Amino acid sequence: MSAKIISGVEIAKAIRKELKEEVEELKAKHDVVPGLVTILVGEDPASVSYVTAKSKTAHALGIYSEQVDMPGDTSEKELLELIHKFNKDKKIHGILVQLPLPKHIDEGKVLYAIDPDKDVDGFHPVNVGKMVLGERCFLPCTPHGILQMLQRSGVETSGAEVVILGRSNIVGKPMANLMLQKRAAGNATITLCHTRTKDTDFHTRRADILIAAVGVPNLIKADQVKDGVVIIDVGVNRVGMSESGKAILAGDVEFESVKEKASFITPVPGGVGPMTITMLMKNTVQAAKQATGLL
Repeated sequence: MSAKIISGVEIAKAIRKELKEEVEELKAKHDVVPGLVTILVGEDPASVSYVTAKSKTAHALGIYSEQVDMPGDTSEKELLELIHKFNKDKKIHGILVQLPLPKHIDEGKVLYAIDPDKDVDGFHPVNVGKMVLGERCFLPCTPHGILQMLQRSGVETSGAEVVILGRSNIVGKPMANLMLQKRAAGNATITLCHTRTKDTDFHTRRADILIAAVGVPNLIKADQVKDGVVIIDVGVNRVGMSESGKAILAGDVEFESVKEKASFITPVPGGVGPMTITMLMKNTVQAAKQATGLL
């Protein structure tokens, strides 16, 4: 048996098509243009790449986009003042501050400063609280993208044993919460493993769905999973450089061996990654609709 590939590229493409049509309808029927601002502090190459990709995607979907690049020595006060400015800007419905920030800036203060109604990353405590309660909110982009991948691939989650590796606030914790809720791609039984878990293999071997988000290349091997498991690999690890100077990437799961036992598996690259930016755009459209009383 060889696993069916869950292509984040293809699913993201389908969702973006839906979003583009929704944006066009908002413009035509309601004169509403969703607006997103991305703020980058410093020149971290990965962050520059991510922000550029987000801006290009927004433009392609017809979303109004602003990109603000600030020098690495920008003060915390200056950044907070900029956020407060965009909180009041009616043409901006979503604010994204690219992480990580320089060490002299308190990320918590920055994330808390964003108006919860414009927090399209879904990181503000107000949105996190609403997510836990199952209320309407902006869902964190990567977990939301994973839910879409499972749902659109026809993976049954109700009653499934789901094992999540990693307890980060960005992926692991919200992923666990969302999949146990009474919702589409939910109703699962959750085990959340982390660095203090005593026997991780015991848990991974009984998983119907395994979500790996730990940032350790090729951590999970074929002998650690059961036949028919569904693998969602969130890890993106640089393991070398090609002769052309392009980064060679690997996931947290040893793809070649595990795909022979799995029923579904996401590749790296081309799996979860494209979904994250797409769900950011979905949240921006949601923010615009909420701000104008259309939702």
